[in-house]
This record gives sequence, C-alpha cells and structure tokens, in this order.
Amino acid sequence: MLSFVHNPNVRTKRPASHLAMAIALSTGVAIGAAALEEPVHAQKKKKKGKEAKTNYSQGFLAAYRPADALTKGLVPDEAAIRAALPGVVAAIETDDDRNAAGGLVYNAGNDFDDPQLQLQGLDLMIASGKPDSAKLGQFHFTAFQLHRNLEDYPAARTSLQKAIDSDYSFQGRLADGTVRTFNASDMRMMLAESYFDAEDYSGGLSYLKDIINAREAAGQPIDESWIRRGFATAYNNDLAQQAAEFAEMYLLNYPSPDRWGDAIAVQRNFASYDDPELLDLLRLADRTESLRSDRDYNDYINAADARRLPSEVGRVIDEGIAGGFISSGDPFIAEAKSMAAAQTSGLRRDLPALERDAQGGNANLASNAGDVYLNFNEPAKAEKMYQLALTKPGVDSGRVLTRLGIAQIDQGKMAEAKATFEKVRGARRPIARLWGHYVDSLAPAAEAAPAAPPEEPAAE
Repeated sequence: MLSFVHNPNVRTKRPASHLAMAIALSTGVAIGAAALEEPVHAQKKKKKGKEAKTNYSQGFLAAYRPADALTKGLVPDEAAIRAALPGVVAAIETDDDRNAAGGLVYNAGNDFDDPQLQLQGLDLMIASGKPDSAKLGQFHFTAFQLHRNLEDYPAARTSLQKAIDSDYSFQGRLADGTVRTFNASDMRMMLAESYFDAEDYSGGLSYLKDIINAREAAGQPIDESWIRRGFATAYNNDLAQQAAEFAEMYLLNYPSPDRWGDAIAVQRNFASYDDPELLDLLRLADRTESLRSDRDYNDYINAADARRLPSEVGRVIDEGIAGGFISSGDPFIAEAKSMAAAQTSGLRRDLPALERDAQGGNANLASNAGDVYLNFNEPAKAEKMYQLALTKPGVDSGRVLTRLGIAQIDQGKMAEAKATFEKVRGARRPIARLWGHYVDSLAPAAEAAPAAPPEEPAAE
C-alpha cells in the first residue's frame, strides 16, 4: 500500500486532487427518484383480497380527481397540472388526503424534473404517517438526494439521518459496476461527505471522528476507507490537528511502515521543529522502517550532526546507502561519512571525562553526555545521564524526557518508557505520543520475551 504523503518534507498548499483516492465513494451510487414507487397507486393495492381502509374527505376528492386526470393524458399539460396542485394541497383534511396529495405532487415533480415539487410531495407523504418503515426510509433517502443536488446540505443531512434512523438499506452500484447493499454504515459516510461537499471540512471530520469513536467504543470494526478519507481530507486542507488525529487513528487501526511515515510526516509538515525535535522524529521513522526518501536520510544526517553523534550518523549513512536511498558519491554524504569516521574514536575516548564533567556540571552537560552514550548504543549509561540532567535546574525537560524514553526502550523497559513519554508536555508532546504508540506496538514482543535473570545481590 502506498503512503498518502508523497513528499513529507515540504509543506505546501494542497489542492483537493493532490491525494487521489482509489475508492468509489458511497455518494457515487445513483438511486434516482424514479426508483420510488408512486404512492397514489400504492394506495389502491389490495391487501389479502380486501381494500385497505382509507379516509378521504369529499372536498379533497373533488380537487384531487380532476388534477389526477390531467396527469393521465398522452402528453400531460404541465401548466394545467401545476395550476391544479395548490388547490389539491389546500383541500387536505385527513392523513389519507395528505398521503395521496403528496404522491400526486411528487410524481408531478418527477415528471417535470422539479426537485422542489418532489420535496413537497415527499414532505406531505412523510407527514401523513401512512408510509410503512421501509417506505419511510426510502422517502427520507430520496429527500436527502434531492436536497444534496440543490446544495442544501443541512437539509440533506437531516433527511439522511432520518433514513439512517429508519434502518433503511438499498441496492446500489459502485463505480466499478459492483452491485451491493448499502446500509446505515455507508450512509453515515455519505453524511460526512455532505460536509465536505459544502467545504465544511472541519465539521465533516468532527462528525467522522465521532462515528469512528462510537464504533470503536462498541467494539465494532472500523472501515479503513473512513479513516483514509478523514486523513486525506484533513491533510489536503491544512487542518493540522485533525490530520494528526486521523494519522494516529490510521496508525493504530491499520499499522504499517507507510502509516508510520504518514503520522511522522504530519508532524514534520505542520509543526515548526528545530533539529533536536526533527532528530527524534527521524529516529522514530528509522525504527518503524518509514524512512522513505533521500530527503529523509539527508535530514536525519544533518539533524544528528557527525561532529556530535558520529556513530549514529555513520550507521544511518550505511543504512541509507544499502537501501539505495542515498549515494556514497553525493558530496554531502561523503563529507558526513568522513567526518563521522574521524570523530568516532576520539569521542569514545572522551566518554569517561564527559560523564565526570556531567556529575558536577549543569543540565546541558549531563544531557549531552546522555546523547553521546545513546549515539554509541549504550542505553543504560544514557539513561543514567538523562536522569541526572532532570535533577538539575534549567533542564530542557521535553528533550531529555523524550531521549530518556528512547534509552529505556533500548533496554526493554517498556513500562518505564511509556510512563516517561507520557510526562512530555509542550511542543514535543505530539512526538512523545507517537513514541508512546511505538512502545505499544512493541508490547506483544516484549511480553513474549523471556524475563531477564535477577541481578545478583550486592555483597555487604
């Protein structure tokens, strides 16, 4: 499956067509007004050999019969029928009158391609209380289609919700010709689409999130296309918070490297992060196998900086070259690789001095020592330095907590790492949330691993 975010490094205004969705949306189903049975004629059907009891008023019949006769001509007189309809409606006294008048008005609107008449007829039939539940749902759904075509989206949503409440379902045809039954679940997606049709993207995403959360709370499966549509709509329309929410939702329900890449790309594109934050995002991308372009690797190498974290930079360069994302012949890559090789041995020799200075120094010295140990894949010592940094004044707690959590993951301390990431606040909170989801994704493997042997008690 391809990612939705084709260029996660450059955030530009995205036209609606930027993320083409390979899906035939439910709103493409065409169930036109012609599919509705003519209510007047339905009144005359026999029920088990007996006429259904009706209660037409005499005044109504006097107005209805001549108007109905006008519709039976070989070439109906549109002007005459239109002139007669208000009199029929005005003569209504009973619910049967209302139902029959609604059928007449609706059918006239259908014949004359007049959606306002069609809607008036549907409203009359619905108000009569005569249609059974199946027919009532069909009437509401047809009203939804008419309102939508008129771009009266609030009224369309009201009608569609009533169709949903009626437990209506129907046979429809997808764009590829497949015929299937559409039910309340499909219609809820149509309702969300009606917000998007009206360019109320935030409102539609809020509605879509609510119905997804409701299904999740009920233990029901969540259709991938719903989350995909929500994410694409939020991302295309620069709705940063909702893009992040749907990206996380997608990641949690349908995890894959591409979904990790999309969730990370949302943070990169919508937040103004400096190199320290970008580095921790790209570290997560590396662990989730979602580094997917030369730009990803170049940004990672630049943010890590071969002068400060040479071992990590060297590893990332080797990985990128092996994966075919970057080339050793690129001047930037060649220079970074040479710098990393030159710095590694000296920095390793300096580790004892760095740790000694950190003990009596400030928060920055301690956190920098932790960074160097993490760079050399010594997470236990990195954890010790980060814990020390947190005890000192002036500490950048968001940065140190994030990297403390990473060091704890590398030691298999999943519960501790999860608790550490949950303490992160401020601008780094979204980054920490993603790292927390990563911990959750590792939990089954961590639970299956054999427990570490207990430490020997210290001699007294």
